[in-house]
Amino acid sequence: MYFFLSNLSFIDIGHTTAFIPKLLVNYLSSKNSICFYCCVIQLCFYFLFGVTEFFIITLISLDRYLAICHPLRYATIMTSGVCLKLAVAAWFGGFLSILLMIANLPFCTSNIINHFFCDEGPLLKIAEGNTHVIEALGFLLKVVVIMSSLLFTLISYLFIICTILRMPSNTRQQRAFSTCASHLIVVTIFYGSVFFVYLRPTVKNSSFSVIKSVSLVNTIVAPVLNPFIYTIRNNEVKEAVWKTLRKNIPAFPKN
Repeated sequence: MYFFLSNLSFIDIGHTTAFIPKLLVNYLSSKNSICFYCCVIQLCFYFLFGVTEFFIITLISLDRYLAICHPLRYATIMTSGVCLKLAVAAWFGGFLSILLMIANLPFCTSNIINHFFCDEGPLLKIAEGNTHVIEALGFLLKVVVIMSSLLFTLISYLFIICTILRMPSNTRQQRAFSTCASHLIVVTIFYGSVFFVYLRPTVKNSSFSVIKSVSLVNTIVAPVLNPFIYTIRNNEVKEAVWKTLRKNIPAFPKN
């Protein structure tokens, strides 16, 4: 679990680093511009971290399924080698999505993007010619990535909930639900915003004023909340924090 969470943390850092520094520079200066190659690089990194995050979140749900539904076999199934291979496969899926996206990027007739970062939708908005085929391919890619990862996550939690309800002890049930609560909160926030922004069959007729507001959730709010959500619900992290505070602050209460 901690291995996949470390991947998720790295993704959140990379996700926000891809556009927030440039966003802050544009906000603090009067020149709101970005070079063409910087825009393409920003778009590639945004999709790399975004698609990989879907797969990592799915792997976390798989890890929780094995830990709760097959606790005796968990250590033999989720070995360090298996975890590494799954993480590499998730990152490879992110790189593959970039190749598919770059191959379909159209030429643009304007250089004004109606967004606070370079996203696929605003670029298609200013693209020349007929972009219906490109939009259809992009929409199909998004549906495959988003819906397949969400379906796998929901199936995992369906088995998890059934297993928890069959547990004879209420203490064990509460402990199991507590283990999954953090991940369920992250899934709800992340998928809720992504569904609204990216699962649209037509881009050119979309209202980017609304999309820009919702995009703040999965680009800024979710990466900022993820560490707090997982930390607050994790007893081991809380115990480590309390231990550090008691060690470094003499006046801190011991109990």
